[in-house]
Amino acid sequence: MTAPAGAAAGRGRRVVLWRHGRTAWNAEGRFQGQLDVELDEEGRAQAERAGRLLASLAPTMLVSSDLRRAVDTASALARHVDLPVQVDADLRETYAGKWQGLTGVEIAARFPAEHARWTAGDPQLRVGGGESRQEVAARIERVVRRVATSLPEGGLAVLTSHGGAARLGIARLIGLPVERWTALGVLSNAAWSLLAESASGWVLVEHNAGTLPVPVRTEEG
Repeated sequence: MTAPAGAAAGRGRRVVLWRHGRTAWNAEGRFQGQLDVELDEEGRAQAERAGRLLASLAPTMLVSSDLRRAVDTASALARHVDLPVQVDADLRETYAGKWQGLTGVEIAARFPAEHARWTAGDPQLRVGGGESRQEVAARIERVVRRVATSLPEGGLAVLTSHGGAARLGIARLIGLPVERWTALGVLSNAAWSLLAESASGWVLVEHNAGTLPVPVRTEEG
């Protein structure tokens, strides 16, 4: 990509993909998929802290997965920017079929062959008989492109989604080959990545931001 990231971020439309705050199942290492698990106390605190930081970016649109953990995270930002939270089910996490609700250890024990393919990054594996990585990446890409078309020049949309889905969507949008999708680092709970539009496509300006234990204050205002 030839355009400098800073220039792309200054001129074009921008999209933040924000992972929801922690749930009890996150803490237990359970595969949530599309089960509607709510934030735990730590997750609500994470969302509030991250929401204050993201508010400083002056977003012009908020869109969230329809699952509670995402909507409640998005709402923590909405309180600071006076914007409605639009809901889009395409921002949901991977539908993981029989794996949903199980821990990683349980999945490896019950479905060893499939688990091995998943950990190897197989983009075509239907996780637990549900969605494949390619299918999830495609629907996240659709949301981002759909939202971007409705943004004004220089506008910023914050899309509240889920760790696995957001990661796959980012990898596809920046043009990583499918066999390298899992080389992109995992998003921490309530962390986000910033994508900016450029003449040559989407630029990953920032990844897994907001993971420091306290907010960073700068002199730029």
